Amino acid sequence: MDEAIRCTSEHEWVRIEEGLGVVGLTDYAQSELGDIVYVELPEIGARFEKGEVFGTVESVKSVSDIYSPVSGVVKETNVELEAHPELINQDSYHQGWMVKLEIEDTSELDDLMTDAEYEEFISGGVEE
Repeated sequence: MDEAIRCTSEHEWVRIEEGLGVVGLTDYAQSELGDIVYVELPEIGARFEKGEVFGTVESVKSVSDIYSPVSGVVKETNVELEAHPELINQDSYHQGWMVKLEIEDTSELDDLMTDAEYEEFISGGVEE
């Protein structure tokens, strides 16, 4: 990961690029899920509150909800994931991004974990 990324306790990440919040699943989450075989993403223009479910991923092991790390409006979805959901397994922080949001309140980013905090969280050192 990189220092620009913030993570949730539900294992989503967000990074600001060109004024939008790019959102995806953390590498830890994709490795726990196993091979991802299907992704359901929201419609462009849909609005989500922080913590609200915006999509699902289906793996060989289970189906999991994906939560919005911040409040905002979907401006773009990664259409590549429809045909190639395995991109999340292969490159969860770049090619495997899910949505780009117009963030309504950037102060919500302050409530999310930094890379170091997230690493401690997944190793069992922090209770969120």
